[in-house]
Amino acid sequence: MVVTSNEEVELLRENAIIVSKTLAEVAKYIKAGVKTITLDNIAEEFIRCEGAVPGFKGYRGFPGTLCISVNEEVVHGIPGERVLTNGDVVSIDCGCIKHGYYGDSAYTFPVGEVNPEVLDLLSRTKESLFRALNMAQVGKRVGDISSAVQDYVESFGYSVVRELVGHGIGRELHEKPDIPNYGRKGSGVKLQEGLVICVEPMINLGTKNIVQAADGWTIRTTDRLPSAHYELTVVVRKDAPEVLSTFSYIEEVLGPESII
Repeated sequence: MVVTSNEEVELLRENAIIVSKTLAEVAKYIKAGVKTITLDNIAEEFIRCEGAVPGFKGYRGFPGTLCISVNEEVVHGIPGERVLTNGDVVSIDCGCIKHGYYGDSAYTFPVGEVNPEVLDLLSRTKESLFRALNMAQVGKRVGDISSAVQDYVESFGYSVVRELVGHGIGRELHEKPDIPNYGRKGSGVKLQEGLVICVEPMINLGTKNIVQAADGWTIRTTDRLPSAHYELTVVVRKDAPEVLSTFSYIEEVLGPESII
């Protein structure tokens, strides 16, 4: 959406902070031996205590509060009886609704001792997000955001998921324009003042090819190599992007020695 008032920005910011804090609350419990449904229940309780409601639960029939995607699962994993194990990486995507506006954010967490090659994938995917956010300025185009992700991650030999993209956000969870994680500089829709978007790189260690699981939701890599996913919300501004959500709460929980 395009925000036209400070009040709208603050309502969007409130939702962005709720999902940011929810992910931090969930981070406290991520460890080997924990079921993904346990994390989902923690998130739902926290969101409701904040006066919001889960944004994903019931959305197009999705059953969970969180999308929890482990290892080769890229996105849209359904919380359930799966138990996290040492060495896993888990992407957690969280949405909420309050005052008629949405919040949406995602972070990929390591579980215990993770292969250094996979930790590099996580750190570089997160770095690609920050590079892309810097492009959210008036006069630039969607392709400037997209190429910032693609150029960076492909320099390490990673691949960019094509079928899944970032998006506008506001009174709807997914609004126009789409924000792909691949593309050409200077191409696509021109970014205008007040446009609110979610930028969310989904980057694979191996092939870019994905497949949907039999549950109708979970997306995984075809080669079953790990994937990483991070997401923040930003308002396009003239001088500098205005990022509404944050990873700072998560990183306070993880501590400096655990931050990717």
